[in-house]
Amino acid sequence: MGKPVVVEQYNEEWAADFQAIKAELNVALGNLALRIEHVGSTSVIGLSAKPIIDIDVVIRDVSLLENMIDALGKTGYVHEGDLGISGREAFKYKGKEHLRKHHLYVCAEDSSELNRHIKFRDYLRFHPEAVVEYSRIKEKGAAFFPDDIEKYIEYKSPFIEKIYAEIGI
Repeated sequence: MGKPVVVEQYNEEWAADFQAIKAELNVALGNLALRIEHVGSTSVIGLSAKPIIDIDVVIRDVSLLENMIDALGKTGYVHEGDLGISGREAFKYKGKEHLRKHHLYVCAEDSSELNRHIKFRDYLRFHPEAVVEYSRIKEKGAAFFPDDIEKYIEYKSPFIEKIYAEIGI
């Protein structure tokens, strides 16, 4: 049995949940971060999503990664490496029960992975018809594959690839 797939209709609390996480990160990171981006499906108004906030912390370049690992480590985040995806460094955490579950990544400003996250998010933010279609696909995928995250991802991939082709990534 795989990881359960839970997709919920858009929840207005997700934006506030991101702000709460961002506020803690701002305190922990000071001026190490250029900006902190809410990415992923929870960042798009009206889009159904797994209720997990995806966050990209943007740094000037990879030379700052060690400083970032140290600063995040002091607040309960543990560096996991790139987990097989070049251009983003993943962090897990402990002691964040007061915050919504989230995925935290650190990306250099020129990272292709950051660029992909931002372009896809922004495309959806400005194409409400795509939000409706993607929500439907995600909800159906979760219903078809409630215990198989890999099959769920595979199910929604053609839609994502179509958008990537449209935006040139």
